[in-house]
Amino acid sequence: MAGSVNKVILVGNLGRDPEVRSFQSGDKVCNLSIATSDSWKDKSSGERKEKTEWHRVAIYNQNLVTIAEKYLSKGSKVYIEGKLETREYEKDGQKRYSTEITIRQFGGELTLLDGKSGATGDAPRMDDDTPQASSRPAILSSKNPLDDEIPF
Repeated sequence: MAGSVNKVILVGNLGRDPEVRSFQSGDKVCNLSIATSDSWKDKSSGERKEKTEWHRVAIYNQNLVTIAEKYLSKGSKVYIEGKLETREYEKDGQKRYSTEITIRQFGGELTLLDGKSGATGDAPRMDDDTPQASSRPAILSSKNPLDDEIPF
């Protein structure tokens, strides 16, 4: 099918510290475990319910690996853009498959939503195709930017 899209966007919290491993080539990969939660009020009982999903993320972009290694820790809030990839490996003589979100050299993003003091909005941001950190509003506001005092 032409014109297909493989893009994943997550906003969540790290369930553990980033795990960085090195390849023989000297390049690194950073593995993250990100939790996203959905909460709702149960119609029958009226009590609050919550469901947490865990997502595996692999960062192969060396600039982003450096940022993740330096600034992220368990509990950090992050914005991730990447692609779903399934890889095959063998363990104990059996083929196994693992599906994860990957951030490669192009087409992904990592935005830190927590500042060092825990405040949002001041954290460094690294796109996969921009080598320098910059600031960016932490989370998009739910307020419509066109919802100001326009008379029509």
